[in-house]
Amino acid sequence: MSLRGRIAAGLIALASTPLVIFLGTWEGNGQNTVYADKLAGGLPTVCKGITRFTSPYPVVVGDYWSPAKCAEVEQLVIRKTQLRLAECITNPKVGQNTFDALTSHGHNFGVTSTCASRAVALINAGRIAEGCKALAWAPDGKTPVWAFVTDAKGQKRFVPGLHNRRLAEFRLCAEGL
Repeated sequence: MSLRGRIAAGLIALASTPLVIFLGTWEGNGQNTVYADKLAGGLPTVCKGITRFTSPYPVVVGDYWSPAKCAEVEQLVIRKTQLRLAECITNPKVGQNTFDALTSHGHNFGVTSTCASRAVALINAGRIAEGCKALAWAPDGKTPVWAFVTDAKGQKRFVPGLHNRRLAEFRLCAEGL
C-alpha cells in the first residue's frame, strides 16, 4: 500500500502529536509575535516556523497571533507539507517516525528541497537507515549537511543549532527501524 494509502487508512497520522512537539523543540513554542528570523535572512516567522511561504495569512513582523490561530495554521501547514511529501516518498515501508522526521526537514527547508534530497532518494530505494543518516551527514559520514546558512556576503556559515536539529531528525527517522 502506498504512503498516501496508508495515510488514508489511518496507518500514518498527519500532524501527529509527537511531530508537533518535535517541531516546537526546534521552531519554538509560544512564538506568537511575528519576528524577523535572522537565520532565514530576516524572513518574517511566527508560531512553529510559519512564514509567508506556508501561511494562508499575511505574516508581518510585529503582528500578534493568538495561540488558537497558531494552532490552526500549524495544523494546516503541517498537513499540507505531509501530503506533498507523500507524493515524493515512494517506499511503502516508511513508518511514522521516518515520515515525521522528513516532515520536520521539509518544514525547515521546504518540501521541494526535501523531496530532491539524497535522504529521500535513499529511502525510496529501500535504504531507509542510510536515508535517515543522510538527513544529517554527507556520504562520507563526517561532513554535516543541511546545517549551513548563507550570509549577506554570500558566505556559507555552519550553524551548530541547525546541525543539532538534523541530528535529532536522524535519530527520529531511524527510531524503530
